[in-house]
Formats: sequence, C-alpha cells, structure tokens
Amino acid sequence: MVSIDGLGDLWDRLFSAQPDPPPLLVVLTAMAALVVVAVRSSWRVARNAVTIAHEGGHALAALLTGRRLHGIRLHSDTSGLTLSAGRPTGPGMILTLLAGYVAPSLVGLGGAWLLGGNRITLLLWVAVALLLAMLLLVRNVFGVLSLLVTGGVVLVVSWYATAQVQAVFAWTSVWFLLFGGVRPVFELQRLRSRGRMPESDADQLAHLTPFPALLWVVVFGLVNLFALAVGAVLLAGPLLAEAGIPL
Repeated sequence: MVSIDGLGDLWDRLFSAQPDPPPLLVVLTAMAALVVVAVRSSWRVARNAVTIAHEGGHALAALLTGRRLHGIRLHSDTSGLTLSAGRPTGPGMILTLLAGYVAPSLVGLGGAWLLGGNRITLLLWVAVALLLAMLLLVRNVFGVLSLLVTGGVVLVVSWYATAQVQAVFAWTSVWFLLFGGVRPVFELQRLRSRGRMPESDADQLAHLTPFPALLWVVVFGLVNLFALAVGAVLLAGPLLAEAGIPL
C-alpha cells in the first residue's frame, strides 16, 4: 500500500513549481528547436512527434463529437491515418478533419502555458499519460514502437533526470511543437499545388463545407501562427522578467 506521506510527496512533486530557468536556456532551446524544424534531415526524423500529435488531434475530436474511433496508424514515412465511423458529413466530421493540422501547435500552446507556470514535471507526466492513452488506439507495429520510444524517453527524463535536464528537454520539446506545427501547413499547400494530395484534410473539408480548400489551409496556418506567437510570449517569461517586463 502507498502511504499517505508517499502520496503527499508524489502530489508535491507533480504540482509544485520549479524555479525559473536561466534566460539563456529559453533562447538556446528555441534556437535548437528551430534548427531541428528547419533542417531537412533532422525534420524527417523529428516530424514523427508532430504526426503523433496530428493523429491524436483527429482521434480526440472524433471521440468528443461522438464518432466511433476504430484506430490510429503511424507510418515510417511520418504519415498517419485515423479511422473513425459515423456520419460522413456534419459538424462531427468537420471538427475531426479540422483538428489534425492544428493539434501540434495547440498541444505546444498548452505546454507553454504549463511551462509559463514552471510546472515542468506536470507537463512531462501529462505527456506520458497522453502517449499511453494514444497507445491503446494504435493499430500497427511501427505506431506502437513510435509511441513506446517517445513515451519511454519522456518517462525517463521526468523520473530520473536532473531539474536542469528536465527544463532543457521540456522547453525544447514545446518550442519544437510550436515551430513544428507551422511547417506542415506550408508543406501541405506545396503538395496540393502539385496535385499530390487531392484528399488532404483541407480538400475533404472543402467537400463538406462551402469554403475552398485553400481557405482551410489558411485557417490551419493562422491558428498555428497564433499559437506560436502566444506560446513564445509564455515561454519567454524568464527573459521578460529579467528585462523587468511583467507577463
């Protein structure tokens, strides 16, 4: 049995705020995340994390709108597929399609909000919980391995790493989601302009609504750029504090 003191210690560890990171850490982690997103070779590997968030967004929206979720597949080429059943038209289907491209940036914004309050451990444990929940929905081997590796890394960092390492990992990860949520929107439109994604989320939304696919691509981009701007302000708290600017 777990003692009351043990539960109290666990609660304190989970919800207590850590000290502000050095302002230089905020700058360096932002630069590192931006390089990972901008450089093609690193992006091809790291994009798997964005795909996980993308498909998780589809899955969560499907569940929240009452659709029957059949499973998620993650592929080695960083593509993914979320299968759900229900009405092929209507608000549920529209929200499910809409959720994918905005999910990584919105997850990053949520992470920035937690880091703005220095809840580093809470952020890492929430990430582990979400990855475990998604693991139950994955239906292919590569997807299972991707989630196990990603969740395992986050778990190890959250449990064994020093406070400094946790801060570096958390800030880099959240910056990555904020930057990484923007790039796929531009990639989407580039592929669409070449006729290589005729059944993209934006094109499917165009079939279900009176609005063209390009408008939906713009909506994806605006939501993600807004999340990046707000998230950057939240993550820059230590820099603003050093400059004497209240957040």
